[in-house]
Amino acid sequence: MAVKAESKGVRMSPRKVAEVAALVRGRTVADAVVILQHTPRHAALPVLKTIKSAQANAAHNHNYKAETLRIVEITVNHGPRMKRFRPAAMGRALPFMKRSSHIRVLVDGEQRPAKKPTTATKAVEKKEA
Repeated sequence: MAVKAESKGVRMSPRKVAEVAALVRGRTVADAVVILQHTPRHAALPVLKTIKSAQANAAHNHNYKAETLRIVEITVNHGPRMKRFRPAAMGRALPFMKRSSHIRVLVDGEQRPAKKPTTATKAVEKKEA
């Protein structure tokens, strides 16, 4: 089962973010973190944050081993656009858009074995019941 993390409304053009996301598609999370830390693009930071969030979700919420995680899928979609106007010659106004992105990362790996309840927790469960 893949674990997901999303960053919505990132104030960068989806094309710029997608170029950085393509660098780490299909790699392990550890490799992706090293690559993104050494990528001289502004879009590397939100992609890195989203990958680390997916890693934390997998380790904390779904009991995966952090060392075995691999990026299964990373997608960058268009977010909402803010329409603005820039002053131009002869009293005109030229429109432009401030674009945003949605980043979605799916990671998968090896799960840790489930912990067996100890005798102390069994006794507590019996008292509650």
